[in-house]
Amino acid sequence: GSGGMGSGPRSLDCRSFWKAGAFEAPSAATRESHDVLETGDFDRARVHPKFLHTNATSHKWAFGAIAELLDNAVDEICNGATFVKVDKSINLKDSSPMLVFQDDGGGMDPEGVRQCMSLGFSTKKSKTTIGQYGNGFKTSTMRLGADAIVFTRAIRGSNVTLSVGLLSYTFLRRTMKDDIVVPVLDFQIQDDHIVPLVYGSQGDWDSSLKIILDWSPFSSMGELLQQFKDIESHGTKVVIYDLWMNDDGLLELDFDDDDEDILLRDQAKATAGTTKIQKEIIEQHISHRLRFSLRAYTSILYLKKYANFQIILRGKVVEHINIAHDLKFKKIFTYKPQVTHDSQVVSVKVDVGFAKEAPVLGIFGMNVYHKNRLIMPFWKVLQEGSSRGRSVVGVLEANFIEPAHDKQDFERTPLFIRLETKLRQIIIEY
Repeated sequence: GSGGMGSGPRSLDCRSFWKAGAFEAPSAATRESHDVLETGDFDRARVHPKFLHTNATSHKWAFGAIAELLDNAVDEICNGATFVKVDKSINLKDSSPMLVFQDDGGGMDPEGVRQCMSLGFSTKKSKTTIGQYGNGFKTSTMRLGADAIVFTRAIRGSNVTLSVGLLSYTFLRRTMKDDIVVPVLDFQIQDDHIVPLVYGSQGDWDSSLKIILDWSPFSSMGELLQQFKDIESHGTKVVIYDLWMNDDGLLELDFDDDDEDILLRDQAKATAGTTKIQKEIIEQHISHRLRFSLRAYTSILYLKKYANFQIILRGKVVEHINIAHDLKFKKIFTYKPQVTHDSQVVSVKVDVGFAKEAPVLGIFGMNVYHKNRLIMPFWKVLQEGSSRGRSVVGVLEANFIEPAHDKQDFERTPLFIRLETKLRQIIIEY
């Protein structure tokens, strides 16, 4: 689509995520966050492009961003979600690959989708949820690609709504508007027909449609509505496009090497191992594969398998793996951290054993989960150089400490440091 917006093709000059943030933003004072949706702003969720990019740099690892999008679907299990699908699709405008996430959770109503797509919003109300389409949605999609479009269908009472929202870094940078917009289109079902649902003026609705058709992978309203065909009664589909490249101009995510997996191109580094056999064992092991194979990583992402819920990666169900089940000579330790703010005594069970491939030296570390979600896989509590703790693998769920923003580490609090000390002792004792 080459509408009348400037010359040249519609893509960013810079296709690498880490370099895309270097640009001069307009200096007009944009309101970067709202605590409430003002009525006049309903058609345009606001976000400043510079903030969007800075925000996303909290994810160093692309799979960390993918995990947050999976968490959003897991949080929808309470609203009926039975699956999350992760797949590749093709952008018909330029034949480039797109990354698609789809769940059959409760979906978002028109207000919910605006909260999800404007900054300064987090819908986190309860402590029980992991992600909940809050700020993690923006940081994660932006870490994976320059642009994202969301299709969501919700039932609230007797109202069935369909909404389409576009969070396009390319559009925001190319048009450089002072008042930055995230166009959202709503529809409702009336007598089995899909009809536009206009909150502001018809003019606003029409201009949102134009922006979405100009800057998204879809060229007509029919094509947009086609995307709802496989969202049955309710659910959400997130399509991330203009995926980031590495420094060699290759896509960071590799879809071609294995058609049942998504691989991280630059992570499959060589491994240590004294013999060829050992090297092969290590390279096959999940502790190595999780770094670059999304199937390996998602198989251990959740400690306990969720009942009636599946992760479907490129059309094939991800088999859940419980690391603790595969330990040899397993021993269970109990740790009671001194948690001050609560009167109740917290007790943490730590499963420790040898990797069944032991004594291969390269496989060891502690797998720390938080509220069922893997935060630190194969954390080397004892340094590589240490002869103690070789081949010792552990699993624990530490709900008494808080994960860092990217959910790939914990905040380095005194509680965390005490845990680290305790785990060292446990390994040495074992």
